[in-house]
Amino acid sequence: MTIRYIYWQEDDMLLGYLEEFPDYWTQGESLEDLQEHLKDLYNDLTSGEIPNVRRIAELEVG
Repeated sequence: MTIRYIYWQEDDMLLGYLEEFPDYWTQGESLEDLQEHLKDLYNDLTSGEIPNVRRIAELEVG
């Protein structure tokens, strides 16, 4: 399974978030570190441990 994420460099850190969950950001010292944090974040957000998680979804209307 793959999931999309957005990331950028800010000073000496990489910041990023999962495309499906744009309200929840994380950071890492390297791309590999950021990806590990994003995996942990994904597990936390999809496990039900965090209440009231906001997501992005698509709706077909026509």
